[in-house]
Amino acid sequence: KRIGYFLVGASISSIGVYFFWQKKNASFDYGMDARTLKTIRIRERNFSEKAKEIIETSEVDSLKIEKILNFGDVDFSKSKQRKKPCAEYYITGKKELKNISLYVIRCDSTATIESISIN
Repeated sequence: KRIGYFLVGASISSIGVYFFWQKKNASFDYGMDARTLKTIRIRERNFSEKAKEIIETSEVDSLKIEKILNFGDVDFSKSKQRKKPCAEYYITGKKELKNISLYVIRCDSTATIESISIN
């Protein structure tokens, strides 16, 4: 009987906490991909000349890049995250954007999208 009361209380509390944190727009970026993408998003974003050229000549726009930087996959095997002074990351999109990849150089205060590849 006690376990039943506990489970009901824990369920109601969990639902309450979920809605409370959702209203505060809190993010839980604890995975490696999520932390890396967040550190790229919060820095000043720059585009190299090569990336600007691809944006102008293809269907890639700033909204797609933003979506990739929010929900993409960081390929750590192709990335050089320990490179000094600026780490380099290879990020691919998910679902309908899986054919678009970004090569991003993240420094202390800026994140430069060095190149964009479309497969």
